[in-house]
Amino acid sequence: MSRPVSFAPSMSVPSSRFNALPFAIGLFCLLWSYAFVAGKIGVTHCPPLILLTARFSLAGILILGATMVRGDWSLSWRDAAIFAVLGIANNALYLGLGYTGLQSVSAGLGGLIVSANPVFTAALAALLLGEGMTWRKAGGLSLGIIGVTLIVWHRLAVGTDSLHGILFTLASLASIVAGTILFKLLAPKGSLWIGNGVQNLAAGIVLTPIAFTFADVHAIDFTPSLVGAFAFLVLGGSILAYWLWFHLLKVCGATAASAYHFLMPPLGMLFAYVVLGEHVEARDLLGIIPVALGIYLVTRPAKPVA
Repeated sequence: MSRPVSFAPSMSVPSSRFNALPFAIGLFCLLWSYAFVAGKIGVTHCPPLILLTARFSLAGILILGATMVRGDWSLSWRDAAIFAVLGIANNALYLGLGYTGLQSVSAGLGGLIVSANPVFTAALAALLLGEGMTWRKAGGLSLGIIGVTLIVWHRLAVGTDSLHGILFTLASLASIVAGTILFKLLAPKGSLWIGNGVQNLAAGIVLTPIAFTFADVHAIDFTPSLVGAFAFLVLGGSILAYWLWFHLLKVCGATAASAYHFLMPPLGMLFAYVVLGEHVEARDLLGIIPVALGIYLVTRPAKPVA
């Protein structure tokens, strides 16, 4: 397996060279938002903790196994330990809580709540990481959270999702925000590819005793839908999407990279409508307008000073 290609633009490269960063952003958003649909399918046929344990363990084994075969271990023990900690926050806690919530909330709403990530990440990044917070960014983040709140409020009002599931999803949101800030604070070096493998394996190890204590193996319903969802979650979610996420954090910074999570509500609802037949109302779509404007304001480059 070849070493992952960096998407980061280089000032030393001629401007005519293809810039893969927009492609990386687009692919990340598609994979991340569809993962909520695949997760919803998965938890319908398998207890969430067992599904996640198998997902993380297999993804970690595939990544680290390929690395061992190549003999290209470019990660110090310190950085391996950091990635293991990140795996608990970004994988085990984030998705463990999120998948538990998906049992009683729709895939669209699950992605919607987690899309509030940019607001909390930006606030903590300004306090702990020294990332600038301008009025334009603050306004964009405010618009994003207003749009998300409008849709969540409507879903609660019509009673399509449970408060219990929403609380689990909110706890999932707190976990990924913490993991994002930890990644920037601890700044692990070395290969993000290997680091992702360590994260997945660490999450699988942590979840294994919990899954087999609280989940029923006999509740697994082996169907083609479960197999397809599991394959996507391992290859497209745990391996590719997570590697892209940490790459974007390095290249774009915590605030800008997290702002793309505002794209997850419209994409998540679209995928949920097409694949799962989840109901989407015009009022839900209206909330997307301030979300899209918020992303533009947060990620738009500042004008150079004359």
